[in-house]
Order: sequence, then structure tokens, then C-alpha cells
Amino acid sequence: MRARVPASAANLGPGFDTLAVALSLHLEVELTLGGPLSVVTEGQGAGLFDDARHLGVRVAREVLGHEEFSLRVTSAIPLARGLGSSAALAVAAAAAAGATDPLAVGARIDGHAENAAASALGGLVAAGTLEGRVAARALTLDPAWRFVCVVPEVELATRDARRVLPTSVPFTDAVFELNALALLLAGLADHRHFVAGSMDDRLHQPYRAGLLPFAAELLALLREAGAAGACWSGAGSTMLGLVTEGAASAVHDAARAFLGARGLAGEAVLLEADRRGLVVS
Repeated sequence: MRARVPASAANLGPGFDTLAVALSLHLEVELTLGGPLSVVTEGQGAGLFDDARHLGVRVAREVLGHEEFSLRVTSAIPLARGLGSSAALAVAAAAAAGATDPLAVGARIDGHAENAAASALGGLVAAGTLEGRVAARALTLDPAWRFVCVVPEVELATRDARRVLPTSVPFTDAVFELNALALLLAGLADHRHFVAGSMDDRLHQPYRAGLLPFAAELLALLREAGAAGACWSGAGSTMLGLVTEGAASAVHDAARAFLGARGLAGEAVLLEADRRGLVVS
């Protein structure tokens, strides 16, 4: 069985732990039953934990109840960059192992329902765990939107990014977040209705800024270059610029120039939304 899933960018500013969009970077898991456990990895993450410790093995073993299988993982999704690599792998491995609900398995094991939902369903999604069950719904996403992803060669584990978050926030910040989220959803559905500032955030990005000293300057640059909005992709280190086709080249070029000027290793890539999600063959 072979399963292919896209990467994802979660939060999108004010949609903390709720919104995610599937992006046109992909991961594929191929599982063949029989024989002793065998793991082969290619692309991003190749050679890391090519044994029973591999996340894909742990997911497949839970679904199958044994580890008498061969697993091949081929990924274009950078690890620990805020692009949902773990959620994508968990969903794909569950699907390749024949799980009846790969989204539920992936969300539970990875812990991020919104990333798992974007990889499973494609497009723009809202997701969360309510009453002990994963709830996910597809949302309208204007085909005009593109995404400039600036991916530095700086790993940032989600658990480390969560340690700096506060246990409470000011009431005014909570209200701001709700206002921005509602307006952002309208703008993502129709680019003509996008409101400047609706991708801003006060719940997580300001508290995480110290982890990536270049983040605030880069986000400002993306907006100045023509992005409608800019935000952290998940917990970082990837930064994302929301663009239409007319602004895409200028924003992409500005992002590449920023990396070069700051001496930051990494790349800027222009991606589209993946609208297929999980594909099993």
C-alpha cells in the first residue's frame, strides 16, 4: 500500500492550534507486508532512525498489531521547520497500514489535529479535538492565493516553541485574535476581501520571537515586498508570506535576498495549496 500526503502550515497567524493549509510539498509512505522489519528513508530526514524507533514504524505497528513489514518513506518536507512533517508522516503511515481513519490516528499520535487534517483533507481546514474526538472541516480557499515559504536551515522543535508561551493572555489580546481570525477567514475565502493585519497574532508569535531573532524583520519584509499577510508557519522556523500571482515573484525575490543579506542558510520556495490531501494507491 502506498500513501501520499502534503505538508501543512498551521496557525496562519490568529488561527492558533485551529487553522492549517496543505502545501505542495509531499511525503510518501510505501508499506509491504511480510518478512522482518525493514525501513528505508529518502529525501528529508533520510537515515534518521531507520529502525523500530521511526515514527512511521510506530504508527504502522499500532495499526497492524505487529512489525512484520517493510517501510519506505520518501519526503520533500523539511523536519522541525513548522511544515507539519510529523503529522504528514503519521497520517501517511496510518493510511499505508490500512487504518480505517488515518486522520484520527495521525492526530492522536502526532498531537496536532490541524496539521493532520490538512495533510489528510487538503486545502484549508479547521480542526481540533472536541469531546475526545477529532473534528475537522474543509474551509473555502480562494484559488488566487499562493504561499512564499522561507525555510531557514534552523530547526525548532514544537515542544521548545511551546515552552515560551504564557499560561494566560490579556483580554484585549484574546478579542484581537478573534477579530483577526474572523476577518482572515473571509479574506482567505476571497482575496478581494482580505483585510490588512488580519494575519497578525498576539497569542503565540510575539512570545516566540526571541527564539528566532530574524523572524520579525523577515515578516515585515515580506509584507513590504507585496505579501497580503505574513506569519510563522506553525511553530517555525519557516515564515510564510500570503501572496497572489501578481506579487509572488517580488516577494519570493525579496525573501531570497533577505537570506543572502543576513547570511542565513536556507531557501525561499513558492508553493500552491495542495487540494487533494491524502492519496492512497
